[in-house]
Amino acid sequence: MSTYLITGVSRGLGFEFLRQLSEDPANTVVGLVRDKATTEKKASVELHDRDNIHLLQGDITDYAFLKKAVDATAAITGGALDYVIANAAFISTWSAFDPIGVLGNQPEKLEQDLLGSLNANVIGNIHLFNLTIPLVLRGHAKKIIAISSGMADIDVITKFDITESAPYSISKAALNAAVAKFSAQYAKDGVLFLSISPGLVDTGNFKDATIEQQQALFALMGKFKKFAPHFTGPTTPDLAIRDVLSVIKKASVDADKGAFISQHGDKNWL
Repeated sequence: MSTYLITGVSRGLGFEFLRQLSEDPANTVVGLVRDKATTEKKASVELHDRDNIHLLQGDITDYAFLKKAVDATAAITGGALDYVIANAAFISTWSAFDPIGVLGNQPEKLEQDLLGSLNANVIGNIHLFNLTIPLVLRGHAKKIIAISSGMADIDVITKFDITESAPYSISKAALNAAVAKFSAQYAKDGVLFLSISPGLVDTGNFKDATIEQQQALFALMGKFKKFAPHFTGPTTPDLAIRDVLSVIKKASVDADKGAFISQHGDKNWL
């Protein structure tokens, strides 16, 4: 039996984590969402009201709200957690395809986009880590996982001129640094902090993309193809999460503490 806390489970990767981890009835899976009622309806239909799923209303950008959700999690799990999966994220479609220099022509909007990314993707997760670490220290697996992105790999950005999604990429790079800092503090206690990129996954974020966005996305796919000649397009949430969970299961403090790796367990982001 394992206990899990997953943030951002209303859709996409988060809901797929919820689906796959709750397949084992011995697991206790707690999911944090902003819209609890809608997610409950979705889980009822698609997951048939699995009784090992517990949905809690929580928002990683609201500390008081988040603390209340973590306290409720402790009551559900008996005061301990084996795994924390920090999946919730802010993904801006406004800054997805324009270079940051172009975005600078709208400084107020750029600042709003950067702050939104940092607030959700970095600060919110730091609060999550601090609030959950007492529970994880009492758990068995002692693994805290941050869902990151290969777009935060500076070597790839510079080598292949990846100008797209700058605020998102900056925030994910900062998240990776935060994970490394937490690892430096808690590895001695047997806690694994690890950043994992799930690869490029089709979660429907750009299903309503404009013609210009579609053209930009096509150009970005060309850059990805140069980085990874085997790349043929985005993968699906179910395949991505199966790969990520396999990496989480194998990862250890000795081999992987504070690392930033892909769903393959290496630096192959696609």
